[in-house]
Amino acid sequence: MAQLRKEGWMHHLARSLVACFLTRGDLWITWEAGRDVFDKYLLDADWSVNNFSWHWLSCSGFFDTFSSVYDPASYFKETDPSGEYIRKYLPALAKFPNQYIYEPWTAPIAVQREAGCIIGEQYPRPIVDHASASKANMEKMKAAFGA
Repeated sequence: MAQLRKEGWMHHLARSLVACFLTRGDLWITWEAGRDVFDKYLLDADWSVNNFSWHWLSCSGFFDTFSSVYDPASYFKETDPSGEYIRKYLPALAKFPNQYIYEPWTAPIAVQREAGCIIGEQYPRPIVDHASASKANMEKMKAAFGA
C-alpha cells in the first residue's frame, strides 16, 4: 500500500495479495472498501476494471476458487527472498535481516534494536494472525458457497 500511495501503481500480484488479505483472506472486509482506496490512488484507475478485479479477487462473484488464500509473508519469501521490495517501500524495516524482513514481529528484541525498529513502537504489530484468520474465513467461504 505504501507503493500505491507513493507511486499510484502496484504490480498486479501485489494488488491480488492486498485484495485477498482485505477480503476473504484475513480481514473479511467488503471488497468495496478496497476498491474505493484503489480508485483514489491508482494512476491507471478504471472504474470497470477496478470493480471487476475487486469483485473477482474477493470471490464475491465470477470466481469461486476460494479454497486457498495468499499468505503475504510466504508469497514474498519465495519471490523476493532478500526483501528488496519491503526495504524500498517500508524504510522502517530496511535494516532487518533477510530472515525477519517479512515477519519482523518474530525477530528477537535484540535484532529489532539493531535494526532500529521496535515492532509495536516504530512499526505496527500485525493486526491479525494470518493462520487463524484465513482458516476461519475459508470456513465462512465454504458455508457461503455451500461446499
